[in-house]
Amino acid sequence: MVWAESIPRAWRERVKKYRLLGGKCPSCGSVVYPYRQVCPYCGSEVLQPVELPRRGRVISYTVVRHPPSDFVGKEPYVVAIVELEGGARVLAQLTDVKPEEVREGMEVEAVFRRYREQSPNGVIEYGIKFRPV
Repeated sequence: MVWAESIPRAWRERVKKYRLLGGKCPSCGSVVYPYRQVCPYCGSEVLQPVELPRRGRVISYTVVRHPPSDFVGKEPYVVAIVELEGGARVLAQLTDVKPEEVREGMEVEAVFRRYREQSPNGVIEYGIKFRPV
């Protein structure tokens, strides 16, 4: 199964310039994630898409020990609210860290990683996770 081992590598190489996109409101200055067309703070409908910083800090987190069926076998894992430099907040899984090592205020950075497989021979889904700096 040499080909299966190269799939994650191919994705990483293909998306070296992945972007974390949010929206900035020119009316009130708020930055939100994910991008949306209406500002949740002032109601303005002129949000501009912006690339968000990849670094931030853990605001709050939880350890998932009884996951949904798609993630059985991957527990325990950590899901955190990460406040990015600039103020936008992202709900994301943490990676490359043990649950007992996570703490509020921990510095983290965005990385592009595998989320899950739809089946043993199915589509592999990738996305943004955060790891300690």
